[in-house]
Amino acid sequence: MEVILWLVIVVALIGIELATLALTTIWFAGGAAAAALAAALGAGYLLQLLVFLLVSAVLLLLFRPLARKFRQREGTKTNVEEIPGQTALVTETVDNLEESGAVKLKGLTWTARTEEGRPPIPVGTPVVVTRVDGVKLIVRDKEEKA
Repeated sequence: MEVILWLVIVVALIGIELATLALTTIWFAGGAAAAALAAALGAGYLLQLLVFLLVSAVLLLLFRPLARKFRQREGTKTNVEEIPGQTALVTETVDNLEESGAVKLKGLTWTARTEEGRPPIPVGTPVVVTRVDGVKLIVRDKEEKA
């Protein structure tokens, strides 16, 4: 009976992992499978619980960082993620006080602002995009230190 309970837990945890792809519950599914094996071998409930906790912890601590690193390596950047660090040209003076500013980047015109407290940047100045905030590019003068 305990073996069946552990196997139900394994199936439930795998289902949760498939639904979320969070790389969290799969390690506990491994622990539950080990606990099911311990139950099949006649281990008491306390030992089964201990096997579940130890195997889950070992799997989580050893393999999750590797799995996350592998998963991140396969990801490709979106167009927006590639924008920070690129150089653009100011086409309308970037002035936070006036709530104005535009830059041209790769043939597209973007609304632009500077970080708080930065002076206006005049037309024709090359700028570096520091981040994207919604549909606005946050920029700094290319000559300015980061």
